[in-house]
Amino acid sequence: MSRRNKFAIEPTCIAATPRFAASFPLFWPDDFPVPRTRLALSLTAALAAGFIAPLAHAQSRAEYDPALWVLCRPNALYEFHRPDLGNESERDKVQTTLYAESFDIHDKHDYVLSGNVEILRADQRVAAALMRYDPERETWSAQGQVQYQDSGMLMEAARAEGELEGDRAELHSLRYQLLRMRGNGEAERATNAGDKSQLDGVSYTTCDPGDRQWLIRAGRLDIDQAEGIATVRNATLHLGKVPLLYLPVASFPIDDRRKSGFLFPSIGASRSRGFDIAAPYYLNLAPNYDATLIPRLMTKRGVMLGAQFRYLSENHRGEVYGAWLPNDDQTGADRGTLTWEHRGRLSDHWQVVSNINHISDDRYFEDFGDSLSMAATSLLESQAALIGRGAYWNASVAVQEWTIADPYISSNAEPFRRLPRALFSWEQPFAGGLSTGLRSEGVVFEHSQRPGATRVDLYPYLAWRHERAAGFLRSELGLRHTQYQLDSDYRSAYPDASPSRTTPILSVDGGLVFERPVNWFQTPMLQTLEPRVYYLSVPYRDQSHLPVFDAQELGFSWGQLFRPNRFAGADRQSDANQATLAVTTRLFEAASGRERLSASLGQIRYFQDLRVQMPNVAAVDRSGSAYVADTELMLDDRWSIGISQQWDPSRELSDLSTLRSQFRWGDAGVLNFAYRFRRDARTGTADRVTLEQFDVSALVPLNDRWRLVGRWNYSLLDDSTLEAFAGVEWENCCLATRILARRYVRNIESERNTSLYVELELKGLSTLGRKSGQLLERAILGYTH
Repeated sequence: MSRRNKFAIEPTCIAATPRFAASFPLFWPDDFPVPRTRLALSLTAALAAGFIAPLAHAQSRAEYDPALWVLCRPNALYEFHRPDLGNESERDKVQTTLYAESFDIHDKHDYVLSGNVEILRADQRVAAALMRYDPERETWSAQGQVQYQDSGMLMEAARAEGELEGDRAELHSLRYQLLRMRGNGEAERATNAGDKSQLDGVSYTTCDPGDRQWLIRAGRLDIDQAEGIATVRNATLHLGKVPLLYLPVASFPIDDRRKSGFLFPSIGASRSRGFDIAAPYYLNLAPNYDATLIPRLMTKRGVMLGAQFRYLSENHRGEVYGAWLPNDDQTGADRGTLTWEHRGRLSDHWQVVSNINHISDDRYFEDFGDSLSMAATSLLESQAALIGRGAYWNASVAVQEWTIADPYISSNAEPFRRLPRALFSWEQPFAGGLSTGLRSEGVVFEHSQRPGATRVDLYPYLAWRHERAAGFLRSELGLRHTQYQLDSDYRSAYPDASPSRTTPILSVDGGLVFERPVNWFQTPMLQTLEPRVYYLSVPYRDQSHLPVFDAQELGFSWGQLFRPNRFAGADRQSDANQATLAVTTRLFEAASGRERLSASLGQIRYFQDLRVQMPNVAAVDRSGSAYVADTELMLDDRWSIGISQQWDPSRELSDLSTLRSQFRWGDAGVLNFAYRFRRDARTGTADRVTLEQFDVSALVPLNDRWRLVGRWNYSLLDDSTLEAFAGVEWENCCLATRILARRYVRNIESERNTSLYVELELKGLSTLGRKSGQLLERAILGYTH
């Protein structure tokens, strides 16, 4: 009896049979002819690992999102569920205990356990009304509501039998329920032999057991745990009582090993492409790389062949995507795209990144893109770079080029390629807030129709910074030198083949922060007053002898008030003798510190004319810039308003006006309104309005199940709708659907496209149809699934 603590049998009552009666704890005898744990654990394994556990693991491979099941009732557990069992982590640490009211071993060929038979180990429980064991044949059977439970599932069968020698088990009329994830179903019969299992007449759903609005039924399911594959035969997906999809045979992985096979198709329709269906096929090539083939049928275009390749190593990862449409039915030309994204770590300080993009023609995005922003893409950038970073330095070497994606941009207007472009910045801090540094750039420009050049831009500087909670003072003195080496084709326009520009730059930036307590609508607040002065001095240098490769004047904004240059790119350095005067005030809740109001006003005062301009632009003679005002107001936790305004006092006109507002209600309701107006201030005319439009979008929950979505983006300048869509969403515990009709401008000629999105989500399984979630997240600020 030295090992009797391993399998304890404690009678729950005095047995009624004359063969065995006891009112005290009994233990499995040492001379019992079968190993004490083998029978109990064999039955446990047959019920758990052989059948439903692989399916539970297959479902759990997707990330579990509790928000997906908010409309479900608390998991209606089977009636035999026991919430008081142990933890899964204790299985190897605790003894396996067997309980029974009667234990009959008089017949050496038939051992019988009867009366509330129960096997317990940590979180595992097996129960039956009757269990029998034949030690000579090593067979066992269990009858009368054979139940199994662990931390991941519940299962019940009418009866079960098996043999130890062949590690075989068979269950009849079983039902199961997953606990960590949602999922339940039945099977007429299940057999298990070693690593292989077979279920006949099996079903599965994530709906509540009593309300199965979708269900998968299969004539047979084969599970091979050694290969990590489950194969289903004669499977039918039912939506309610209506069969929706039939698969004569299909297979899927049941563990972390991936498997090649078809993915769920994407289906849609649009005016420019017709009926549109894609059927991706996944290829599991190796543990660290895979591919997806994407044949796509568009009834108005033809058959497009797409492919995606992904790879991953210890220090590198990336993705290659391509699509090719031979002989487009609309244009008669071959169409296609190619993209390569890569990121790799070379060392602790260096990494390599690339984003290579190619399209076959300048109308590819408007014909095959699904968004207004994609259709509005005029230049497609490609870049590959080596990037380094240290304690006080940053460096990069990159190659960049652009592809024209707009038919109205001539090839002559294509930006110069940078082959390569090198950047280096360094700053060394010293005591007392003093620091010195260098910002530099070297670039080689090339173009298919214009002569190229080499440019080097150096900016060494000395800076002093003093920053405290009550304010800050920053000053910087630097010298900017830009040197060119022009190709010989520039001789007629620029006789000097190696022009240069050198100019000092001085800036002083200071601000203060004042605070005081106030009451705002009976709420204790903390108000700040933050005046700021920025002075910039850059002497004038004639730059008409310098060609323009990548410089352009920046749009005016709040940030432009405090920049040392009005231009992007090194071809132009603005002259300046000016001061920016700005002030900001904020209101914070005293209790929570949450910002309720932020209001800012600023203007640049010019002490001399702005003489440095882009070619063919006259100097600007004015005493001050436009006033820039920004206001953000949080009326409460649900309602916010933002206003931006640029008003030119010399012309007494608004150059820019924006109004944006958002109102939220309930758990998901949101209403957005935006108005945008922009005038081209550089023309100096009163009628050069470049943009005026409003944008309204909303997500309106009608109740827990129904929601309306919509957007209307309208151009007042063109008197036309840029994009409009409306749709309805419905969901319950295990099913969701979305129908969306959309009309939008697809190209610069204002031609319109009409699309219909129909999406059906079987929660916990997959989504059928054309996905529109990303479209709604982009178009409706604050949209949530």
